[in-house]
Amino acid sequence: MDLDFKNELAVMPDLRHRLRQLRWFRATFRGNARAVSNHYGISFDIDEERLTGVFLDWVEQIDARKAYAQVDRADFIIYAAGLCLKEMIRHKPASVAPGSSVENRFEGNAEIVRFWPEGFLYTNYCVCAIAAIFEQEFGAAPELDRCADDLRTWWSYKENTCEMPASAVAFLDRFLGAEPNWVAPDLVEGRLAMRLAIDAGRKSIEAPSIFPEDKL
Repeated sequence: MDLDFKNELAVMPDLRHRLRQLRWFRATFRGNARAVSNHYGISFDIDEERLTGVFLDWVEQIDARKAYAQVDRADFIIYAAGLCLKEMIRHKPASVAPGSSVENRFEGNAEIVRFWPEGFLYTNYCVCAIAAIFEQEFGAAPELDRCADDLRTWWSYKENTCEMPASAVAFLDRFLGAEPNWVAPDLVEGRLAMRLAIDAGRKSIEAPSIFPEDKL
């Protein structure tokens, strides 16, 4: 992955909450697209309606599960990014601009970008967001596993997420060196870090009420 854009995100105060505002989400996604374009010479067209759909579906999902942030805050940040990645792959808000391609003078992850440019764009955005938020809240970004730069892993990543977008959550976990839940990747209570925290009794959570009158 290329974390150049992480430095731009990290200087934004209270990034974790800003990204849950549509205008900041859209602006930062476009900023990441520019960074990838500058790095590899490939340009993207972004469908704002689809990008808004990503945001709305993503926020709805994390709002329904936000109680788990009390259980393991660091893991919930990664999980929330995984849900965002899932929605990006599902909604497909970006496409390669006509006539654009990776320039031959670029190395690094160029083969991955050529293989799946949109998937690289989405994943790079989520990884940069995680790294920037971790730096703000915990002082250091998580290390990436070597498989994040392995083209063979990306073959499997693209194939699996095209069939089941939720598997993007598991692949993002794998890129960050965590133990993925391949069976139910977007089930927050099935995450290893969450289960360990709950079993250890460090935190307790209250499931969201299904009855509106309970809030009175």
